[in-house]
Amino acid sequence: MSAAGFHEDDAPARSYDRTLLLRLLTYLRPYKAAVAASFLLIVVMAALDLAGPYLTKVAIDRHIRQGDAAGLRGVASLYLLTLLLAFVVRFGQVMILQMTGQRVMLDMRRAIYGHLQALHVGFFDRNPVGRLMTRVTTDVDAVNELFTSGVVTVFGDLFTLLGIMGVMLFMNWKLALVTFSVIPLFFAVTNWFRRGSRQSFREVRKWIARINAFLQENLTGMSVVQLFRREERNALAFEAINRAHADANVRQIFYYAVFYPAIDVLAAVAIALILIYGGGRVLAGALSLGALVAFIQYSERFWRPISDLSEKFNILQAAMAASERIFTLLDTPARVVAPARPTPLAEVRGRVAFEGVWFSYDPEPDAGAVSEAQRWTLKDIDFTVEPGKSVALVGATGAGKTSVISLLTRFYDVQKGRVTLDGIDVRELDPAQLRSSLALVLQDAHLFSGTIASNIRLGSDIPDERVREAARAVRAHAFIEALPAGYDTEVKERGSTLSMGQRQLLSFARALAHDPRVLVLDEATSSVDTETEALIQRALKILLEGRTAIVIAHRLSTIQNVDEILVMHKGRIRERGTHQELLAQRGLYWRLYQLQYKDQEVGAAGESPATVTA
Repeated sequence: MSAAGFHEDDAPARSYDRTLLLRLLTYLRPYKAAVAASFLLIVVMAALDLAGPYLTKVAIDRHIRQGDAAGLRGVASLYLLTLLLAFVVRFGQVMILQMTGQRVMLDMRRAIYGHLQALHVGFFDRNPVGRLMTRVTTDVDAVNELFTSGVVTVFGDLFTLLGIMGVMLFMNWKLALVTFSVIPLFFAVTNWFRRGSRQSFREVRKWIARINAFLQENLTGMSVVQLFRREERNALAFEAINRAHADANVRQIFYYAVFYPAIDVLAAVAIALILIYGGGRVLAGALSLGALVAFIQYSERFWRPISDLSEKFNILQAAMAASERIFTLLDTPARVVAPARPTPLAEVRGRVAFEGVWFSYDPEPDAGAVSEAQRWTLKDIDFTVEPGKSVALVGATGAGKTSVISLLTRFYDVQKGRVTLDGIDVRELDPAQLRSSLALVLQDAHLFSGTIASNIRLGSDIPDERVREAARAVRAHAFIEALPAGYDTEVKERGSTLSMGQRQLLSFARALAHDPRVLVLDEATSSVDTETEALIQRALKILLEGRTAIVIAHRLSTIQNVDEILVMHKGRIRERGTHQELLAQRGLYWRLYQLQYKDQEVGAAGESPATVTA
């Protein structure tokens, strides 16, 4: 399934898929020794389970009826020993399986998270974060249940079941057949349970994923929710989803509520048949009392693994549904990948060029669209930024400015033409080296939980002094030092304790601390006040010296000193030149400038804003 088609609600139609199960079992391969040890302990556990009823038979027939108190004490001691051994064996088996399951979950979550980091940005535009979180959390937990309570322990149930059947047939095959006569009824009940619970289980999984997606979206945007007074409406929407999830759970509970009491009734019917037929055989002297008691105990233990196997079916079903979604995610190809043999960049000079670039967010832009405007986001983009020079991209919303940046940083790949850094196609470079040569400052500055200093470093080995120098350069040092712990002040989730302007200043410091050869600013000063913007402009004039800069800005006042301005319109470059040259052309740029400053007071002689600026 493609990334675009990936969807939480796509549950597998089958409750068992051999291919999926074999793929899941590959995660047990590194832990073969632990699985083998657990398997051995399960066999021992099954044998110990068979010993108890037989020892009861011996105690009654050989010692109680004979009045042999000494022999009875010996049998009782042996019975107690088997119970102690069963405790030790079960403890060891559970510990080994649970530890193995935890290691498997660790490996699987590591694989999913690593793959998520390798996927291109467009994948996250199409898939809600809440659903992706479900892949890493709830679905992995469901698979863990298969490993810890399903794959290996099912053999223990089978061994116990076959062992009990063998012993009962050996002791009295006629009474055994009487006991087994209710098995067809059990299969009828189980088949009904499986059919009904399968659909209800899928519904539960679907609605829990929708709850996660709804919560993630609305908790992240809580300020907007409260500002527009959507609390009541959102509560009603959540109530609908939550109610649907509860109803699905109730339907699932119904099947469980019927199934397990039905199994108990069938077990009671089996015991009743044993008492009727076996009791008559005891009275006739054809069966010992001890054997009758042992049969009753074996019958009670006979139904336990059968009901356990039904539960294992539900675990298998849950694991199949979860693994289907996990492997769909893991099989989603990463569109932006490192080349097999990347071209090395010994020293980055910072020459950026777009050569006849055509780009569309649709992976197949030539199919299905009715017009060129719908097919292509960027059309024949061609420009060069020499090392140390600066270029600004301006234009109306949707003109394609941010798409240009996404191609340079290789968040996406072009369909036609090429983007180069120092003459090398960015697709031939290692993405890690490419991105380490760039610094991107976005309009929405994203901060992580941690300290102020760690948000500037972002894991790099940048010394403290360089962190402070970068903060001083962008005029962030003063407000950082005024914080309670300075650079060691803890930043809350998404930087909620800092103002928008402060977060933007930190993103500037972050970019500059990494000393990039190419600095990309995407509306980077739109969230700061005029005074802060003036400070940043003075700092940037010094800091951009010797670096290549690409600036996207709606505030035309912030780009008047760049070396070249590119005016974009509907995915094409319509005009290019300096600020003064573009004003003189009286084209798109001139109109944008007029619109932006139409309310500004003109000079005393009535000149237009353009004339005054010029």
